[in-house]
Amino acid sequence: MDVKKLVKKWLLSRKRKPESEYEEAKRKFEMAIGKPFITLKLEIPNGFEELYNEFLKLEKDDEFREEVKDLIKKRLLIDKRQKKRS
Repeated sequence: MDVKKLVKKWLLSRKRKPESEYEEAKRKFEMAIGKPFITLKLEIPNGFEELYNEFLKLEKDDEFREEVKDLIKKRLLIDKRQKKRS
C-alpha cells in the first residue's frame, strides 16, 4: 500500500472514527514505514502487588527491554527450528 494513502487514511481516521479504529490505522501506518512490532499488555503477577511501583518502572527500563528482546529472539529461533523439523 502507498505510504501517502496510509498517511491520509490515518489522519482521516482520527477525525471520524472511534479511538480503536484510529489506533488500528495508526498501527498499520507505523508497520508500513518501520519495523514490525507487537504490543503486549502485561499484568503484575499475583503475589507481587507490593512491588507495584517497581513493576511500572519496567516499562521504561532499558535493561528489561533488552532482556525481553533476547527472550523474543530465543522464542523465534525455537519456533524456526521446530518448523524445519516438521
